Amino acid sequence: MTQTRGFTLVEILVVVVIIGLLAVGMVLSLGTAKRDDALETEARRLDTLIGYTREHAELATREYGLRIEADRYAFLAFDPRRGIWHVLDDDDVLRERTLPPGLRIRLRIEGREVMLRPPKTGEPLQPQLMLFSNGDVTPFELTLERAGSTPVAVATLASDDDGAVVLKLPDDGAAR
Repeated sequence: MTQTRGFTLVEILVVVVIIGLLAVGMVLSLGTAKRDDALETEARRLDTLIGYTREHAELATREYGLRIEADRYAFLAFDPRRGIWHVLDDDDVLRERTLPPGLRIRLRIEGREVMLRPPKTGEPLQPQLMLFSNGDVTPFELTLERAGSTPVAVATLASDDDGAVVLKLPDDGAAR
């Protein structure tokens, strides 16, 4: 009588558990390497809003500005009769926006780092970034980054020598 050899149920279960652990490890490693959608969405939104505001400034022959704080930004309009800047409360597109949790923003104007702080009580609002009615923009570099991520996920909006605003995302280098 010949004896046939096969796998026992325990051996098959051990192999299935090992394959399952490998699959879980692969899924987890892919999950940490995914793109930062919130960072890219906010960078694209800010790029679009700056472009929209520049066009609006030219069409309305009105000066606009961008006020940036550590966790928020707002577009301001200049009132030449009163000589003050004000937040655009009546414009839903250019309303004040708060950054998603974990994102932070940095700004360089003409090569110099700008301290981003809220205005003091009674201090008039002033934009750091000017969007002029003739289409010009203050030379700037605005960086959005995910705090505490490794490697640091960064998106950059910057004006070039021709005054165009260029968006660079973490993975693809340049979007526009």
